[in-house]
Amino acid sequence: MPRMLDVSDAVRAEIGDEEADRLLAGENAPGSYDCTSCRTPGDSEQERTSTVLFVGEETAVLAFAHASCLPSQVVQVTEEQLQGAVRSIGAQAEGGEPQRPVPEQAVLGVTSGLVLIEGELHPALVVEPTSPIVRPGTIGPGDDFLPLLIEQGFMPVTELAAVPPVLHGWSVLLAVGQLHAVLQPGPPGGHPVAWWQAHQPLQVTDGWRAAANKHQQVLMFAAPVGSIGRQPREDLLRDSLDKAAAYGKLVAAALPLAGT
Repeated sequence: MPRMLDVSDAVRAEIGDEEADRLLAGENAPGSYDCTSCRTPGDSEQERTSTVLFVGEETAVLAFAHASCLPSQVVQVTEEQLQGAVRSIGAQAEGGEPQRPVPEQAVLGVTSGLVLIEGELHPALVVEPTSPIVRPGTIGPGDDFLPLLIEQGFMPVTELAAVPPVLHGWSVLLAVGQLHAVLQPGPPGGHPVAWWQAHQPLQVTDGWRAAANKHQQVLMFAAPVGSIGRQPREDLLRDSLDKAAAYGKLVAAALPLAGT
């Protein structure tokens, strides 16, 4: 029987009209599925369901999600990321290689945690490089990490008193119940590209994932090397964020989930 599927124009362009029509007719679409975002059961015969196509260098995987969790879309990932998602690798990873606007050789540390703002818990990612970041094409001392992010639309934070504004075009890819990447706008007319990717899908807590699905966005905080450090508890992480903000060493933005 026909399914309550959403197939975006971008997904249709990738899989072809014939395959898209078969999906919509219910020939190739599962009735029940595990949502690729929240990992809870879904039923494409009973509720609106999004088709999400993960595209690597050589292969592609079609996944399904509650329409309330993710829109139908094409997500570009590395082949390693795609194979990791297929195998549902659960090992924790805390670093990745960013692409523009920071040099590829820099390594970023990424920590997930819940941050209390205006009496409500919000899912957050805290990004801190392991070494100073200089502007591409320049040589010498200095750290341009925050200026580069401000140029991309992140806002300086002096205190964690309010939720930062949404940075449209950027998003956080939470798939198979795990954190995969922070995406930024690609070339005009192109798909989003990864600004940061986990070497392997990054485990997040059930509370973090629930908060992300509730708010449909993740707060990203970024600070220069040495500002935050590796904090084992969320209360210590919050203290470090407050101190970095007070010293003018913190930028932030609210990033929608997976490009929504």
